[in-house]
Amino acid sequence: MATLAPSSSLRFTSPSSNLSPPSLTSIPRLSLFSSPSSSSSAYPHSLSSSLSISPPFLTCPTSSRPLSLSSFTVKASSADKKKVLIVNTNSGAHAVIGFYFAKNLLGSGHEVTIMTVGEESSDKMKKPPFNRFSEIASAGGRTVWGDPVELEKVLKGAAFDVVLDNNGKDLDTVRPVADWAKSSGAKQFLYISSAGIYKPTDEPPHVEGDIVKADASHVGAEQYISEIFGSWAIFRPQYMIGSGNNKDCEEWFFDRIVRGRPVPIPGSGMQLTNISHVRDLSSMLTLAVENPDAASGKIFNCVSDHAVTLDGMAKLCAKAAGYPVEIVHYDPKAVGINDAKKAFPFRNMHFYAEPRAAKDILGWCGTTNLPEDLKERFEEYVKIGRDKKPMKFEIDDKILESLKLKVPVSV
Repeated sequence: MATLAPSSSLRFTSPSSNLSPPSLTSIPRLSLFSSPSSSSSAYPHSLSSSLSISPPFLTCPTSSRPLSLSSFTVKASSADKKKVLIVNTNSGAHAVIGFYFAKNLLGSGHEVTIMTVGEESSDKMKKPPFNRFSEIASAGGRTVWGDPVELEKVLKGAAFDVVLDNNGKDLDTVRPVADWAKSSGAKQFLYISSAGIYKPTDEPPHVEGDIVKADASHVGAEQYISEIFGSWAIFRPQYMIGSGNNKDCEEWFFDRIVRGRPVPIPGSGMQLTNISHVRDLSSMLTLAVENPDAASGKIFNCVSDHAVTLDGMAKLCAKAAGYPVEIVHYDPKAVGINDAKKAFPFRNMHFYAEPRAAKDILGWCGTTNLPEDLKERFEEYVKIGRDKKPMKFEIDDKILESLKLKVPVSV
């Protein structure tokens, strides 16, 4: 990638591995223009270059972006009602997936227990999405807390049709949950992995079947799940937004925009990434629960169907907030930034995937609409008073100083 001159600055004004994943060793990348004339129950185990899969459940309209979640959530009949256990992480961006999934399932007529790792009385439970778990209880769901290695004790012998592990990041953490689910008779096992396990490619986007990093911790967990369960599905999310998310994404941009500070973006700003509303992730999971035969043995990129550039994200956040934005580009190495994760919330490279398997197999439709979703998120940002919260921008200031640009006074 070409480096940018230190003076690179733009201002926009807005109105007010070697190891393949389970069963995907020799699979070609999926064709974006698949023929819907026939179906293949073996997908994605045996794909030909002329992939033909008929979405058996739903057909996405030409433009699916304006759809609401209710557009593809169907009430389960009494015969199809499932008992679902969600083993939910107690930190990080993935915690909100379990929250939305629980509410989506309950809205579709299923029985839900969400077991969050840790103790209910911990300080973590005072933050989103955990402080909104009353919404799950009021909808008829059950909320419990405990250690995943003691599921039998925590759940008091309860049995479930479906178990989702939304906590384990490696085999050691996932194994106790998977083993318990297997021994207790669960019919379907779902796992939240990560699109971060894909090897960088010269042919973005990432699609199901692309090579993954051999040393990625999720890989061993994916492999183990595929070996012990007859019905399983794996979901690989990327960056997400949505009410209740407790990991900064759009907030990082809002923090700078509302204070009139430049937004420092590494590289050219044209790098592509994928940001999905968590309602899309939960709807995809729900479709897998309601169509277990179709989802069985499949890997799904749990992402939106639109990419966004890093500069584009800054501009969309500014437009949602009704503020102008000044974007400053920099070369992390040239300005002495050794820990890129602390300087910027996204990867400094093309990093996005497409949800081709979910569309082809489950008939899933994405509803993420960043311009509108960001407006909702900015309203929440202001409501909690984060726009008035005193903040320091030490890394930003270092970047600006190295570019010989004026450093704003922090307020």
